[in-house]
Amino acid sequence: MKKNNKVLSILANIDVFVAGAALAILVILTFLGVIWRRVIGAPFTWLEEVQLACMIWIVFASAGAAFRYGNHVAIEMVVDLMPKKVQKVFTVFISVVVVAVISYLFIQSIGFIQLFIKSERSTPMLGIPYKYIYGIAPVSFILMILNYFYALFKGVKSEVKEAVDSE
Repeated sequence: MKKNNKVLSILANIDVFVAGAALAILVILTFLGVIWRRVIGAPFTWLEEVQLACMIWIVFASAGAAFRYGNHVAIEMVVDLMPKKVQKVFTVFISVVVVAVISYLFIQSIGFIQLFIKSERSTPMLGIPYKYIYGIAPVSFILMILNYFYALFKGVKSEVKEAVDSE
């Protein structure tokens, strides 16, 4: 039974692992790039392309996890001052807006990926197809919606709200 929990935990946090791996690659390659350029005098001409890909994967891979852990920016002060019934109405309204915006971004990202597939556009130095660099976006938007509702139903609070509630 514990092995199943471990596997489920890994699958549930795969976005965090992907973002962490992309961050580690970004930091290591940037550090090595500085060393090679300053000490050895031979810069990595391809480094900027890999850095771009890593930053995109970090942002999109971690976006769903930010919803899951309550780390997205939220202005809760005004809503918290309202009566409980009004707070519930605002929660529904905010949920509709969040899902609508993320759904719109999902649809737009599909269009961009299709454009990259048709044009076969790739990075100039390494020839990495942009469809692979930006391909994480639609997956990320789906995970954002799933994690948003997970956090909403589990009652995940932002770190600031947890700190205030614990006082």
